[in-house]
Amino acid sequence: MLDIKFIRENPKLLQKACKDKNFLVDIDKLLELDAFITLKQRELESLQLERNQKSKQIPQVSPQEREVLKDEVTEIKKQMGDLEGPLREKKEEFDELMLYVPQPAREDVPVGKDDSHNVEIMTYGKIRDFDFEPKDHITLGKDLDIIDFERGAKLSGSRSYVLKKEGTLLEHAVLQFAMDMLEERGFTPMSVPILVNEDVMKGTGYFPLGREQAYCVEKDNMALIGTSEVPLCSYHSDEILDESVLPLRYMAKTACFRREAGTYGKDTKGLYRVHQFNKVEMVVIARHDKEESERLHEEILKNAEDLLKALELPYRKVYVCTGDLGQGQVRKHDLETWMPSRKAYSETHSCSTFYDYQSRRLKMRYKDKEDGKNKLTYTLNNTACATPRILIPLLENHQEKDGRVRIPECLRKYMGGRTHIG
Repeated sequence: MLDIKFIRENPKLLQKACKDKNFLVDIDKLLELDAFITLKQRELESLQLERNQKSKQIPQVSPQEREVLKDEVTEIKKQMGDLEGPLREKKEEFDELMLYVPQPAREDVPVGKDDSHNVEIMTYGKIRDFDFEPKDHITLGKDLDIIDFERGAKLSGSRSYVLKKEGTLLEHAVLQFAMDMLEERGFTPMSVPILVNEDVMKGTGYFPLGREQAYCVEKDNMALIGTSEVPLCSYHSDEILDESVLPLRYMAKTACFRREAGTYGKDTKGLYRVHQFNKVEMVVIARHDKEESERLHEEILKNAEDLLKALELPYRKVYVCTGDLGQGQVRKHDLETWMPSRKAYSETHSCSTFYDYQSRRLKMRYKDKEDGKNKLTYTLNNTACATPRILIPLLENHQEKDGRVRIPECLRKYMGGRTHIG
């Protein structure tokens, strides 16, 4: 959420942000509500002051004057009541509308409609030229008896799967490798809830706009997370942190859930777009400092790149355009890994900077040691590893002519020393 003062001072910037990010928010309406609330709040405060002053005078005046003052106080209370109802309604409308306002992107972010306008920055690794007809991960999974889509659909419907045997071990291996790598780099491992209250979803910016993507438990006002960013960012909500502990680097491995609303008929086969997946996520909570935030963004982006390099996978890095940015993101880099069956680089990692957008919602602050003031923290996050999607390039890029799949060196110790699947 943005500061209303910033919106008042930059209405054209916010209107442009809504257009560039494809969010339909009436900024003029928001400012009209703000002006109404400000005016009526002043009127109410003036009446409260007058009421208090007259109430204090009542015991000090003659009985005749006392009755006059009582009548005046009663009339003031009536005027206040007439103001409070509409003011309350307008405040509720204002608060709801504020939740939809997007944060403007950084000036260097390319303007574009969707992910087709993302800008390639670099590529790493050589795309393999197979000397045999390569199989896709669906065929490999069936032939090696490590993925069962049919029984997955029987259990949970479309976009479901069952990993088995070395498929399960491979998933565990890559997730644990990501955890170990991040722990060595100073990230604190956390085990967090995957079922959270709706205030937490709202605080991190996933509600109300992302509600259609979440699995909700309406009876209990709860929702299943789509990323551990949600509980990790909210861990210090409503707290004032000591500046000396910042930046905080957290990671968590959780099951994640996504309804994939709006993707009917898209990527319905295989492991690319599924309803339930596992992910190791990095979250950083930092000082209110744009330069430091930029350094941390590069740090967590490098962590993901190093993981892909260790997995011996070709990838490319893109700078995400405005139309592909989320509501609160000020900038984002995606890493897209080469998937032979798709004949394309496809997203496996997203690295985002939010500035204080999430912290304002979460009321997450720290006390600045220089001026003693409470300041909102900055937040950042990035995927370390998400399965089963990462299994697509692992299986397809490392397959061999004899039908086996080579296991990258970095994963072998997690798989009992195996060098191949099959």
